[in-house]
Amino acid sequence: MHKPFLDPLGLTFPQYLVMLELYAAAPRSVGELGNALGMDTGTITPLLKRLETSGMVTRMRDPEDERRVLVDLSPAGRSIKDEVWSISDKIKSACRMTEDDLVALRDTLHDFAHPAKPERSQT
Repeated sequence: MHKPFLDPLGLTFPQYLVMLELYAAAPRSVGELGNALGMDTGTITPLLKRLETSGMVTRMRDPEDERRVLVDLSPAGRSIKDEVWSISDKIKSACRMTEDDLVALRDTLHDFAHPAKPERSQT
């Protein structure tokens, strides 16, 4: 459902998620972004390179620790913040679900993606 809203912004869904994380706090290290999104560096690094190529983010070495790469929003990335934030409301409208329905759906999907570990018997 996100695609028709993301296409005009030139973003894929994973890029959209990165942008939301950066709007919450930037700059962030590649590792911090990966942890927040549940992506390893092999997944997030090419995604960040494409965002940088499209002009949405900048990447630079952390001056305090050259091993870390910091990702920040570019002026172009900042300029679409309101449009990006509005996508979730557009999805809610398209789904015709109440806030309670969406919370229940999110919790169900989370439980499905992270099943409880079976209890070990004490025999």
